[in-house]
Amino acid sequence: MKDAMTGFDVRAVSLELDAWSGAYVKKAYMPHYEQIVLRINPKEAEQFDLVIVRGQRVYTSKRDRPMPMTPPSFAMVLRKHLKNARMTKVEQLGFDRVLMFRFDTKNGQRSLSVELFRNGNVILMDENDVIIQPLTHASYSGRTIKKGEIYVPPPAAIDPHTLTLDALKQAFDDSDRDLVSTLGGRINLGGVYANAVCEHTGLEPNSSTKDVDPTLVLNSLSHFLNQLNASRIGHLILKPTPDYDKKTLQAIATMEILDAASITAVRETAKEATPLLLPAHSDAISYQCPSLCGAIDAWKGHHDANALARREQEKLDAAAPGRGHSTEAEKLERRLRQQEQALEGFAKKIEKQQAIGHAIQEHWTHVETILQQARDAVQKQGWKPVLKGLKENPWVDSGNAADRTMMVRLPNEEGQPGQVFTLHLDASVHQNAQRYFEAARKQKDKTSGATTALTDTEVALKRAQKKEAKKKASGRLQTVRRSKRLWFEQHRWSMISGGHLLVGGRDAKGNDSVVKKHLSGSDMYLHADIHGAPSCSLRAAQGFALVEEPFGQLPPGVPSFKLVDKLGDERITDDKLEEAAILALCWSRAWNGGGAHGTVFAVKPAQVSKSAQTGEYVGRGAFIVRGQRQWFKDLNVQMGIGLVAINGVPLLMGGTVLSIKQRCQRYAIIAPGQTKKEQLANQIYKATGLRTDDVLSVLPGASDVLEDVGVFTPFKSNEEE
Repeated sequence: MKDAMTGFDVRAVSLELDAWSGAYVKKAYMPHYEQIVLRINPKEAEQFDLVIVRGQRVYTSKRDRPMPMTPPSFAMVLRKHLKNARMTKVEQLGFDRVLMFRFDTKNGQRSLSVELFRNGNVILMDENDVIIQPLTHASYSGRTIKKGEIYVPPPAAIDPHTLTLDALKQAFDDSDRDLVSTLGGRINLGGVYANAVCEHTGLEPNSSTKDVDPTLVLNSLSHFLNQLNASRIGHLILKPTPDYDKKTLQAIATMEILDAASITAVRETAKEATPLLLPAHSDAISYQCPSLCGAIDAWKGHHDANALARREQEKLDAAAPGRGHSTEAEKLERRLRQQEQALEGFAKKIEKQQAIGHAIQEHWTHVETILQQARDAVQKQGWKPVLKGLKENPWVDSGNAADRTMMVRLPNEEGQPGQVFTLHLDASVHQNAQRYFEAARKQKDKTSGATTALTDTEVALKRAQKKEAKKKASGRLQTVRRSKRLWFEQHRWSMISGGHLLVGGRDAKGNDSVVKKHLSGSDMYLHADIHGAPSCSLRAAQGFALVEEPFGQLPPGVPSFKLVDKLGDERITDDKLEEAAILALCWSRAWNGGGAHGTVFAVKPAQVSKSAQTGEYVGRGAFIVRGQRQWFKDLNVQMGIGLVAINGVPLLMGGTVLSIKQRCQRYAIIAPGQTKKEQLANQIYKATGLRTDDVLSVLPGASDVLEDVGVFTPFKSNEEE
């Protein structure tokens, strides 16, 4: 399996997934339009994700992967029909690249067909195989994939498991192709395993099927199929790169447990995942995994887990419908390539026009004969009978009565009909040749203008590249106006030690939203001991994880994080609470109140209620807190701001002084002061390129800058220094 799964890969994955029959579907997600994730909850095992990448692969994974807060419509349909559904069977249809999942639900049986050929598709069906919803509507010659239609699987191909010696012999006798093509196409093995059978039997791939012993081929095929059905392991084929030589990979291949560096090496050098080691892999370096799903996850799992970050980046870059945001240099580079291709096309057209003109002159007698015969026939019979009779003339392809032209062929080197050209009946042979020479001359004039335009583009490109290099050296971020922000940006937010997400309300409505939607379980509620302070929730499970290989290009000094629903360490310690308390204080009126210190309390979610005593009323954004509180006193009203990227989106993040210095290379320390935050936001925009609207939402109020590294002033990386 390189870019897409073969029938052998699908069979191996179906056997592995069928072993999870009896597990329940917890939820469905679509982190990207190309990817569907079903969260599977087995009875006596840890939950995992069933990852479907349309048209490419299906596998299981336990990686943390951020999911969109607002699921697409197809994910909502899957949730409606498959939530809490019990998976009863996973099977491959025949030996085709189609996986069929069967589920028992409270509303009857549901099926999910995953087609892995062409562009791929995922189709949800009811107990009668009526399509409830396909991922993509499609029409083929023998079937239609559309809501309300009966699902018809693709035409069944030969299943090698049921192939008999007589059937194989008949296929060989009927084939007009060589051995490897017949095995790959008619016998449904695909190119990889067709070549493997040829190599295993010692037969030449381009041998004639008439000269091959079918018994030998069938025995070899049975050998691979028996291995496939008996084995449950997977292999990654590793290929050395400039960063990882053969010796390093051979050492990694012998390791039972990989460290972080080795995991990265395997991911970057893996070129293929396979359930079987084939003869072609005899000299290759392979790393063995417990399953084919595990091998695919080790190879492609990191890329797929960042699907939401890619989707957010695509949304961020969507400056025009169907096209991504491009810099001026990228636009000019595209224009330069188009102009170079156009010039190349002009040169070919000129050469072709001149060649036809010379050929007409060279075959003067031949053209004159056809011209005279055509004129006489049209004059005597008219155009209609002449056009009907052209089918019997190999030298004339067609005619046009309105233009009085014919498409005529010139003789090739062997004297047979060759190059075709347009013959005008009202012109002489010389005039017909001159038409092509004139067309070539006009094309040369166009070429002169295109060459001048190409030179201008090259000059403009050099200027744009120089300008962008200067901009990149300043550390400014490439940002565009966003139509939709990340969900937590509607609140005050920060990242606490351990990656925990802290959110706080901006107003009364925001306070209600934070408590109702984002406070539960092991989370903690924080509130400054000041009237009107925001309600804050420190999430125990939800937070941020560092992305070692971020999607997209970020300037130096900007760490990249992704939003995850499950952190590895979900414990909220006193140190984490104190860090969150400092921010809860800074987000309150204490910042603009002139005080240097303040107090904050923390309680569990169960202690926060909207229910008041009889005769009392709790206003919008206010809550009743009951029980013992954990107090944090004499906290400094001071915070840091730093540049980060969340799900590929460059943002300014607020945090405690220590945490910002630890996480961010570009940061500033601020305290309550006299400079208006609008003025500060403008300074940050000039130094970083971040939009002032995004910056204003982070600044707590009028401030003084105590320390600055690349936030209010241009940033220089260590390399530049």
